Amino acid sequence: MSNHITQLQCHKSNRNLKSTHNPHMDWNTMKAITAKLKKNDAIVTSADKGNTIVILPSTLYQQKIQEFVDKNNFRTSNTNPTKTFQKQIRKTINKRPKLINSNAKWKYINLNPSAPTIRSLVKLHKPDLPIRPVVNWCNAPAYKLAKLFTQKIQLLTPLPYTFNIRN
Repeated sequence: MSNHITQLQCHKSNRNLKSTHNPHMDWNTMKAITAKLKKNDAIVTSADKGNTIVILPSTLYQQKIQEFVDKNNFRTSNTNPTKTFQKQIRKTINKRPKLINSNAKWKYINLNPSAPTIRSLVKLHKPDLPIRPVVNWCNAPAYKLAKLFTQKIQLLTPLPYTFNIRN
């Protein structure tokens, strides 16, 4: 394991706290940890497997994400296509009243869309500590619409096996 990375075992919180528990001490501990992370330009992220967290320098984290992007031949864009995509979705929903009821179309349009964000989980069980990317699509323009279509497809074409992936 790299000397830049410290692995800590997470412990489940004890819900039966004693009456002597001092939340002020927890707050001070969190402030001290945050200050130390900021001072050393480090971040805390989850490991890919197991109930562990990983502390690593921000530059190493960014470098691992950049390596993943470069290795997988992603293309970068100088413009943000989110607004254009949102306009296309609105236009399509308005043109197809049979697909989505006009009274309910507002439910499937994301009012304040943004481009999906990426974070990564470090694979501690592999050499060179590669990452597993996790993309948050919840604020993407088509997220609610994709969720609706997934539900409709599941209703129209029930899968014969109960252990199939849902989406």
